[in-house]
Amino acid sequence: MAIVLIDADIRAKWPQGQCAHSPGSPEELAIIAIDLLVKELGTEGAQNFMNQMFLRYSTGALSNA
Repeated sequence: MAIVLIDADIRAKWPQGQCAHSPGSPEELAIIAIDLLVKELGTEGAQNFMNQMFLRYSTGALSNA
């Protein structure tokens, strides 16, 4: 497994507010992304989206690539 460092400044706005983040790791970036997905799609919509993405990276799908 590789060590990945992230250097990013993320600013997001929506009608009820805004946020700014500077993630330094994939884990921090994932937390930010999930938070924004829930704001955009709601909890169920975000879960469905994530399930679709995880299916893309399932063991079977990766071995067929």
